[in-house]
Amino acid sequence: MSSTAASERTRHPIGHFERTRQYVVDTRDAPPDVFEDVSETSWGSLRWKDVGRPYTVDRWAEGKRRWEAEHGRAMPVREGWSHFNRSFHELFATDVPDAGAHARRELLGALAHADVAGAAETVAELARLAVWNKVHRVEDAVWDPRGKRALFGGLDVRRPRILFLGAADGYEAMQLMAMYPGGHAVLVDYDEFCKSERFGNFPAAYPFLGDDPASGHRRVWYRDEMDIDFEVADIRDLRYGREFDMVVSIGLLEHFPDEHKAEALDFHRRFLKPGGYAILTTPRDQLRGRAFYTIMSDIMNFGYRELMTVRKLGLYAYEGGFDVLRAGYIKAHNGVVCRVR
Repeated sequence: MSSTAASERTRHPIGHFERTRQYVVDTRDAPPDVFEDVSETSWGSLRWKDVGRPYTVDRWAEGKRRWEAEHGRAMPVREGWSHFNRSFHELFATDVPDAGAHARRELLGALAHADVAGAAETVAELARLAVWNKVHRVEDAVWDPRGKRALFGGLDVRRPRILFLGAADGYEAMQLMAMYPGGHAVLVDYDEFCKSERFGNFPAAYPFLGDDPASGHRRVWYRDEMDIDFEVADIRDLRYGREFDMVVSIGLLEHFPDEHKAEALDFHRRFLKPGGYAILTTPRDQLRGRAFYTIMSDIMNFGYRELMTVRKLGLYAYEGGFDVLRAGYIKAHNGVVCRVR
């Protein structure tokens, strides 16, 4: 968007709530922000026998099973991520009420023609749409701006440099840049589709509530007002030094089995300035989470994935050499804010 178009845009007021046909707009700035704090946990004395191991999601997408049958080998991680991104992006781009109405018409047509297979497929699609509608458009639990603002708030940074590992659509980096404006974010993902489509087509009109350093008041920011670069690269190949105030990953650690988690955590540590913050989230292990990844398996489950509690996430971070400064859970995710110990 041009600077002229941006200046002429009608800004969302603070306190605005709206449910669009694709997503929720929420710039409310009043409690409650949904964040359950467990920061006082004694991480050094916590043991795995106290918290148990993460729940492993093992109901695979039909596309993954079909690919592996055709190729006679396990789907590579990068291939799975590519399939996931395209499937997930279709959900974000869906006009949910219109898609639901279309699916119901298809179901009636299948039933009228005694098309059992078609009816079953359409019922499965209706179930996925109903779950997505509840999680994303009713509960706003995927982006969850209020919960993430509570998790990210109060950090001692000014005009930060932010590195986002496995960035996908870059949502959380944009929220951080609204809260700590004037900095620069580097988004990294090895799928070009994330740069061109998931981030590239992120809704330009979506408002991020943050701060205005010029006035000292709250204000709304938009993507085109932020200084963001997107690097298509494998995070193992990054050549940055210890130059970032924040290193962020959202739903990354749970894709690494235990034997690789130390390496994953080192990706966060190696690029941080002294005193910088590592921010990590993972999906929560709760009944609703397990149901979500079961019903949405054809959309979501193309690679290894765990669900865990916030204490499990914090214990991984502590064992990986971090001090956990803040820990808690929001609607669908656990979150920790850490510094290198």
